[in-house]
Amino acid sequence: MAHNGHRVLDSIKKFDAFSKTIEDAQIRTLSGATISVISFTLILILVVLEFNAYLSPNIEQTLFVDTTRSHKLQINFDLFIPTISCDYLSLDAMDSTGEQHMHIEHNVFKRRMDLDGNPIDEAKKEDITTPKKANATTEKPVETAVAEVTCGSCYGAEFNATHCCNSCQDVVDAYREKRWNPNIHDFEQCKKEQELDKAKEAYALKEACQIYGKIEVNRMSGSFHLAPGKSFSINHIHVHDVQPFLSSTFNTTHVINHLSFGEKIDYASTHPLDGRKAIAEEGGFMFNYYLKIVPTMYVFLNGTVLHTNQFSVTTYQRSVAAGKGEGGMPGVFFSYELSPLMVKITEKSNSIGHLATNICAIVGGIYVVASIIDSFLHSSIRVIRKKVELGKFS
Repeated sequence: MAHNGHRVLDSIKKFDAFSKTIEDAQIRTLSGATISVISFTLILILVVLEFNAYLSPNIEQTLFVDTTRSHKLQINFDLFIPTISCDYLSLDAMDSTGEQHMHIEHNVFKRRMDLDGNPIDEAKKEDITTPKKANATTEKPVETAVAEVTCGSCYGAEFNATHCCNSCQDVVDAYREKRWNPNIHDFEQCKKEQELDKAKEAYALKEACQIYGKIEVNRMSGSFHLAPGKSFSINHIHVHDVQPFLSSTFNTTHVINHLSFGEKIDYASTHPLDGRKAIAEEGGFMFNYYLKIVPTMYVFLNGTVLHTNQFSVTTYQRSVAAGKGEGGMPGVFFSYELSPLMVKITEKSNSIGHLATNICAIVGGIYVVASIIDSFLHSSIRVIRKKVELGKFS
């Protein structure tokens, strides 16, 4: 029985693919040691990289029709204007239906900066400014013994004989109620309040302005822009009060520190304009950015879902100074359009079997290649040594 057992074991040994040589027949060489160290180092590096790739989630993207119902689109922005002060900059947005949101300062912060980009003052959040409606029941100012109160002229925009415009803002509000275009340099009230001097200081290149914040608009195609002058609407036409200056006065050089529509993620093009600097070589330039927004759903490995937006951009700029170009208003204009398709980005974990297969391929592949190189070097060295010994090597 024992003899038969040995015969069975001998038969099994014939299937050994890793036959061994006796240790006394093995030769260790310096070249073999060098190749072994290099091989082990490469194996270690590649295995670590493969393990890091295994720990990183696999990203899968799919495209389908957007059927979600979101009522608002969040716009995040941070713009720096180095040539115009904050006192004479306004931000406005409107959608494709014509709904206008005038002076969105209630969601916008403005920070006064010097020409080197250093803050001069704390960021301020301003309230929305809308014209007040005047009526016949407007109370007259109370007279005091100190000074006599007079009724200022509204320059034809008064509602009745008792309607007074005692300040520059009162005249402007009255003109807007009449849907007339106010020209503040014609009003004595504005001259007294030195509105013109304030506007001139805005373009004296003494201060810069950073304007940033978040606004929510209707989820449809629309636009928003940053332009000099106060904005208002006349006969449903959006205009900016930039008188008495020429359009060539306004230098709209700007830096887009950040612009995104929703949350910022690293695996998608959610902020391609960040860090972009646009330089106006002269005054009176209009910068147009046409944005194509693609709704994006990001599904994390733990199942958390994040809704955001990617966008591509096409830029165009032209001169609108008097006597040049096609006319228009200087400023920075963003027009956006939403795609009906949605991109879904899903994080997926990698397979442990895939990791094991790759590690085996790395170890086996490097070992085989190293063995071939070692065998070639060892044979070459032996041939050279024999020729040296025979004196035939030259």
